[in-house]
Amino acid sequence: MDSTKKPVGVIGAGSFGTTVANILAQNADVLLFSRKDEIVETINRTHRHLGVQLSPRIVATSHLEELAHNCVLLFPIVPSTTFRRMMQALGPHLRPHHIVIHGTKGFDLKDMEEDDLNTPGIVVTRANVRTMSEVVLEESSVARVGCLSGPNLAAEIMAGQPAATLVGSRFREVIQAGQNALNSPRFRVFGSYDLLGAELAGALKNIIAVGSGVLGGLGLGRNIQGLLIARGLAEMVYFGKSLGATSQAFIGVAGIGDLVATATSANSRNYTFGTRLAMGETAAQIRETMPELAEGVRTLRIAHQLARQYKLHVPITSTLHGVVFEGLPVEKALEYLMSYPYAIDVDFL
Repeated sequence: MDSTKKPVGVIGAGSFGTTVANILAQNADVLLFSRKDEIVETINRTHRHLGVQLSPRIVATSHLEELAHNCVLLFPIVPSTTFRRMMQALGPHLRPHHIVIHGTKGFDLKDMEEDDLNTPGIVVTRANVRTMSEVVLEESSVARVGCLSGPNLAAEIMAGQPAATLVGSRFREVIQAGQNALNSPRFRVFGSYDLLGAELAGALKNIIAVGSGVLGGLGLGRNIQGLLIARGLAEMVYFGKSLGATSQAFIGVAGIGDLVATATSANSRNYTFGTRLAMGETAAQIRETMPELAEGVRTLRIAHQLARQYKLHVPITSTLHGVVFEGLPVEKALEYLMSYPYAIDVDFL
C-alpha cells in the first residue's frame, strides 16, 4: 500500500461492495474486507472476484481491526440483516475521526427479531426501525456518517458503463470525502444534506422494483410499468413523510433515478425476484436460490407493518405483501390495483 496516502476501506465483498472497491481503486489504494478467508486468499492471489478483474490497488483482508487502523474513510456494504452485527464487530475499533459512508439499502429492526414480523397483532413503529446510518451512530463513536444512494446497478458499472450516485450526509466534509474518493470520468457523485431522505428512498424503491418485476414476469408492457413506477413513487413519498423525510428527497437521483433503474432492469435482484414470483416460483424457493439477498422483500415486510401503524394508503405495498407472503394470486392482485380508486394523480408536492 502507498504509505503517503491512507487507503480506503470497503466492508463486504458482494457484487456492489466489489464494484465500489474497483471504483475507489481509480483514486486510492483499497482494503476490501471479507469474513471468508478463502475469498481473501483468492482475491490477493488472482485479483479476480465474482468473475470480475479487480484493480491491483485492491488488497483483501479478513480483519476488521486492520481496516479501522489503516483507513479513515470506510464504506460498509453488507446486507441489512447482518449490518448491525457487522457494526458491533467493527464499532470498538472505530474512533470519532473515522468517516463512514454505507451502501446498504434497507432497514434494521431495533429490539425485534425477524420472526416477530409474523406475530399476529405485532406493532412496528419508527421506534423499532433504524436506517443504517442510525445503526452506525448507535454502535460506534463515529459522528460523521453518510450513505450511497442512486441508480447503481453493479453489473453495468463493472462493465464500464457511465453511472452516478448520491452521497447523503448532514456533514459537508462527508459529502466531499465521498466525492473525492468516488468521482471518475464515468462515475459522477452528487451530494445531498438530506441523509434520511436518501436512505429511505434507497430502501423503499426496492419494494416497487419487486412489483415491476412481477409485471415483467407476466409479460405486460411499458404502459402498466410506467403507471406502477409513478404510483410507487407516490407511496415512497407517503412513507418518507411518515418517517420524517421531505418529499423533495424522492424527486432526484436517490429517488426517481434509482427507482427507474431498479424497476426496469433484469440486473436488479428485486426486479428478478418479482419476475420469478410471477412465473410460479414461491418466495422461499427464490430466496434459497438467489446468490444475494433481494432487499426489497425484507423491506416490504417492514413497510407493510409501518403502513398499518400509520394508517397509510399504500395499495401497491399492501397488495405486494399479499402476493409475496400471504399467497394472494398475482392476477387477483393486478385486478385489485387496476380498479383501485385513485382520486388525484399528484398530491404529495
